[in-house]
Amino acid sequence: MRAHAALPFLILLPICACTPQAVATSDPALPLDCSVPFEAQTAKIVAQSDLTQAPHDVNEPYRFYSTTHGRASYLITEPGAPGHPAILMEVAERGQVTITGCPYGDKKGYGQIVAYLESLKSVTRR
Repeated sequence: MRAHAALPFLILLPICACTPQAVATSDPALPLDCSVPFEAQTAKIVAQSDLTQAPHDVNEPYRFYSTTHGRASYLITEPGAPGHPAILMEVAERGQVTITGCPYGDKKGYGQIVAYLESLKSVTRR
């Protein structure tokens, strides 16, 4: 008889399994994984469907990409850039911009790129 008492709950189990999950409020941008080689990680980043590339400035040895909603951006170095190869990511959340990155190349040059991005955070839009 006790097995029959659990029957209503067993019937509801498949129904509960189909309920929609809560919508994620976090950024869907691909996080950096420094254990992945530079070329492979670059390919994964630029393959994201909601990513746009900023116009390339021939005077800067970087490529900039941003998610279409604007909460995440990537800087990918090119040959000749300080710290190349390197990938950095900026995430804007709750009024703060956090910079993370993968310094595959020269650590001192990577520090220069971080300082460059930090300096851009202080620029105000008019």
